[in-house]
Amino acid sequence: MARIAIRILGIGVVITAAGLLAARQTVRSSDPSRSPGHTATALASITIDYPEEGSIFPPEITPPTFLWRDATESARLWRVDVTFQDGSAAIRAMSTGERLQIGEIDPRCIANTNELPKLTPQQAAARTWTPDAETWAAIKKRSVVQPATVIITGLRDTNPDQPVSRGQVSIRTSKDPVGAPIFYRDVPLMPSELEKGVIKPLPPSAIPLVAWRLRNIADFRSRLLLDGLPTCANCHSFSLDGKTLGLDLDGPRNDKGMYAIASISPKMSIHNEDVISWDSFRDRPASPMRVGFMSQVSPDGRFVVTSLNGEKTDLAGSYYVANFKDYRFLQVFYPTRGILAWYSRDSRRIQSLPGADSPRYVQTDAVWSPDGKYIVFARANAREPYPSGRKMAEFAGDPNETPIQYDLYRIPFNEGNGGEATPITGASRNSMSNCFPKVSPNGRWLVFVQCRNGQLMRPDSKLYIVPVEGGEARRMRCNTPLMNSWHSFSPNGRWLVFSSKARSPYTQMYLTHLDEDGRDSPPILVDNATAANRAVNIPEFVNIHPEGLLKIDVPAVEFYRLYERAWELTEKGQDDAAIAAWKQALVMSPGDGRAHSNLGAVLLRRGKLDEAISHFERALEVNPGSPAGYNNLGVLLLRKERFNEATSQFQKALKINPEFAEARFNLASAFYMQGKTFEAVAQWREGLRLEPTRVSVLTQTAWALATSPKASVRNGAEAVAFAEQAVRLSGERDPEILDTLAAAYAEAGRYSDATQTARRALALAEKLHNGSLVDAIKGRIVVYEARKRFRETKPLPPSPQR
Repeated sequence: MARIAIRILGIGVVITAAGLLAARQTVRSSDPSRSPGHTATALASITIDYPEEGSIFPPEITPPTFLWRDATESARLWRVDVTFQDGSAAIRAMSTGERLQIGEIDPRCIANTNELPKLTPQQAAARTWTPDAETWAAIKKRSVVQPATVIITGLRDTNPDQPVSRGQVSIRTSKDPVGAPIFYRDVPLMPSELEKGVIKPLPPSAIPLVAWRLRNIADFRSRLLLDGLPTCANCHSFSLDGKTLGLDLDGPRNDKGMYAIASISPKMSIHNEDVISWDSFRDRPASPMRVGFMSQVSPDGRFVVTSLNGEKTDLAGSYYVANFKDYRFLQVFYPTRGILAWYSRDSRRIQSLPGADSPRYVQTDAVWSPDGKYIVFARANAREPYPSGRKMAEFAGDPNETPIQYDLYRIPFNEGNGGEATPITGASRNSMSNCFPKVSPNGRWLVFVQCRNGQLMRPDSKLYIVPVEGGEARRMRCNTPLMNSWHSFSPNGRWLVFSSKARSPYTQMYLTHLDEDGRDSPPILVDNATAANRAVNIPEFVNIHPEGLLKIDVPAVEFYRLYERAWELTEKGQDDAAIAAWKQALVMSPGDGRAHSNLGAVLLRRGKLDEAISHFERALEVNPGSPAGYNNLGVLLLRKERFNEATSQFQKALKINPEFAEARFNLASAFYMQGKTFEAVAQWREGLRLEPTRVSVLTQTAWALATSPKASVRNGAEAVAFAEQAVRLSGERDPEILDTLAAAYAEAGRYSDATQTARRALALAEKLHNGSLVDAIKGRIVVYEARKRFRETKPLPPSPQR
């Protein structure tokens, strides 16, 4: 006999076609002895676990599986009667009440750090019934105006006409369609300990198992859009008009600051040209890498708002992260520092949002109002993620977690000019952590997550709703007992999808209906979303036709593979092979500024200056706001002694970023090589204010201050201070630095110290067999012994800084 595969509450049940229904018929309840409410004796209770009383179903949804527990052991057959308040004929069906069974398993996702899904005692005791498509369509059609009542009656197998138990539930079908498919990330839960004490949420070998799917709730299964990526891709968002996708994407060299923005089409592709780098927002190239968190595309797709880690802190200094071997809640992750920044697709510039960019706070979880005029975000006092002496958390919800509680704020976007951030009453200052806000498409309601500490994947998280202007927050009826988060409004605002672990450690997604007054209904499971041992992550409605997105290709990933290969060859010093590899990568992505810049650097190393210049110039065409690009081009021009052009490039870099120390040092070198020592020293001083431990610059500055033939430049005391610092940092083992200190002592009138230091420098130079330096130091010793100062007659060209 044929078998029918049915999934129930995310855990599949397999029953025979014959066992599904012993009989199904449509009857009128005209015979009192056969009516659902008729019984001569007290009946045992039947508890209907799903759907809950008052559940509201979307008109498109496929048949659900009813789930109940019978208090009596004597029932062997169950009669299902569906009655309607309009007096029309009831629907009757018979069921053998098959037990639940575990559904489809993905064998690739089995690991020694997780467990196969198993039934809870309540689920193991449950019976099931799934109406066929025709019956379910009739129930939905006749339960729109008024609820339908589903009555389940237990019958003895020896006497089918004698009821022994009964339970009932009222359900309704909404007139509001969901109207859009749901996009979500489909992930395995496979924590790994790659080395002792180092736990990762997913081993590198399992990253290609992550998939992205689209679910039309009118279909029984989801559509696979993308899988097999060798690199990690994380949070996604869509513009309200359904035309633009934004996606976090790890780039080459484990660059976690990449973000893809691409137009949606049935068969869409994400090319390298679609990818931006949050790292271009660095305040100076030496600052920590910038990484975007919880980025959101604006309703019209023109902008992206994100949270960037602190100006002077790397990821470890901006996020609290604790990973566990417990696959059920395998990670705690939340920011403790960060500012809001926004990206313009037109200008390709990233800027901070005034009013939400204070280092005093962590500002995160930003979302747009439907008209794009304001932003709602979470804020808390900034703090160290790992305070000294505090024990690391060992499980999700551990009291040892670094405490942080967010409040929700609202701020005008004002075309990127921001404004004053104001707290939202009901979602702030309530001794709880309020996070992950979402604004309804009509702009009236704000749904957010509330938990005791932190955010994301919290066991105690609950959904709350509040007017967007603030007011009394209501705990939503749809909340399940365990983790409620990752929610998203349907485009018409009548449905909310969210994730929960109530039925299984492998996260599932649910729907709830919202009326005009923001009242929601009990949760409706979206079944068959993935295998029973995989988790649904970040479900989001997309405002497209169900056939509007069929497949996603990511050619950018192939470019990253070529980039990695070229980088490895560059690091190994295999210049010819590296040049060929960079050129191959640029064939695939001719507009990648990083590849042009890296190729230029290798060509520079090979002495091919003219070709290198062309690639640095191309890199600047791609990213004209890059201070590093202007600096690199300036270094090349300096090598070719095109001093005026080099000076112009360094000045352009400093106009963009006045605290770019490398460009400051190189501008000084350009001045010095043109004999403009006074201007050079001024630039060196400013650069050393930014980076006071740069030994080569300390030495060069001290030499100029001590030996310049221009009295207006010389400063013996300052030269000594710089030279002594350089000697300390170098471990007193560099003869050239000691030679510089000797000249500084002489300029300061300390001739005895000058002579002694010069002799130390001479001894080291002789050990190194540096003949030219030996001869020079010997000549200077004669000068110092004569109690004279040394004067440089021909300045030595300093080494450009890259």
